[in-house]
Amino acid sequence: MASNDLQKFIASHLSLFTNFIALVLLCLTLTILLLSKLFESKPSRKVFLLDFACYKPPASQMWSKELTMEIARHQFALSKEALLFMEKLLEKSGLGPSTYLPEAFRTYPPNECMEEVRKESETVIFGAVDDVLAKTGVKGKDIGIVIVNCCLFNTAPSLSAMIVNRYKLGDKVVSYNLSGMGCSAGLAAIGLAKQLLQLGMLSGDDCNVWAILLSNRPSDRHAAKYQLIHAVHTNTAASDSSYNCISSVEDSEGHPGVSINKSLMPVAIKTIEANLTTLGHLVLPISEKILFIANYIARHFHSENIKPYVPDFMKAIDHIITHVGGQPVLDGVERNLKLSKIDMEASRMTLYRFGNTSSSSVWYGLAYIEAKGRVKRGDRVWQIAFGSGFKCNSLIMKAMRDVDLEENNPWSDEIDGFPVDLKSADGAFPYDLEPSKQI
Repeated sequence: MASNDLQKFIASHLSLFTNFIALVLLCLTLTILLLSKLFESKPSRKVFLLDFACYKPPASQMWSKELTMEIARHQFALSKEALLFMEKLLEKSGLGPSTYLPEAFRTYPPNECMEEVRKESETVIFGAVDDVLAKTGVKGKDIGIVIVNCCLFNTAPSLSAMIVNRYKLGDKVVSYNLSGMGCSAGLAAIGLAKQLLQLGMLSGDDCNVWAILLSNRPSDRHAAKYQLIHAVHTNTAASDSSYNCISSVEDSEGHPGVSINKSLMPVAIKTIEANLTTLGHLVLPISEKILFIANYIARHFHSENIKPYVPDFMKAIDHIITHVGGQPVLDGVERNLKLSKIDMEASRMTLYRFGNTSSSSVWYGLAYIEAKGRVKRGDRVWQIAFGSGFKCNSLIMKAMRDVDLEENNPWSDEIDGFPVDLKSADGAFPYDLEPSKQI
């Protein structure tokens, strides 16, 4: 009995000691959080987003899922198994009936020559840039930095040189051409521009990033739509599994394409979690940080009974727009961040209406929220994108004013028709397939 009593005594005191250590760790962590909040460094220059523009193709380039299947059946003479696979992809894609396809792919065989690709690039880029210059009244002589991102198309002269030539920018303009950086590259370009402007490079000039105009001039504060608050970049390419999870390759017949291997999901989760950890330190309120830390410490000592705490980022954010990589991607973001249907509306409608527009998708999503009249002065907007490398980038902006529906918004003439009911919109696919083969 004495031995049992001694064991109980030791166990009880060990439990008290463990709880005491946990409490000390929690107090120390809270002290560090408060001190870091008091002494965190502020950027030397504020960077403002004057405005942005998203290119909207003409109606003649609209392309439906049904038309895709018709061409696959009659022009490419695909097997029934291949058609079933395509049908499954299209049904689960989240795409609507009015996405777009370039002119080069509307013929058989597709016209994939360099001249046609460059023509398409000029049409899209010049269309967006013309719109944003018209919106802001900015002249070419006022632009000091040009940053262009295009993942797959790389040409000489570069796309950034193409813009410099078209708009006759000055000989002192600094231009960058980013390529091969995947669907997160748009926000990476914004982060690069933000750093250059905060360093004072070409102080007082504007920066054209795709069709986005940034400025570090204090006088532009009252004309700006947003102020850039945080840009968080996470790159795990040092890991072989991250580096190889998405890559450009050729198949056995020499056709170029993109290879995605099974390591993508664990790599993506790890990279996004790292990005959110950094972002959470910057934006989450103290109350959420306390809950997260307390949960972490509790799980460290009693891991089998306590689930990880997912911070509520919407306590610090008013609008979230995520990269629209596909329906499963959006489902995963909604589930893991515990977001509501309204939180995900802009991203889902962007995928439905415009498809996966790669790194520009977060700007079509922001345009959707603006067209709905939801952006109010002081609102915080979170854009998050991820892609090959593997990389995850987050951008936090604060609205400088209420944003009303604008004429040059790609949603302006049809926003009253959204959101659509995706369940009824997807429906059954109109092809005569065996019942056992239906997806």
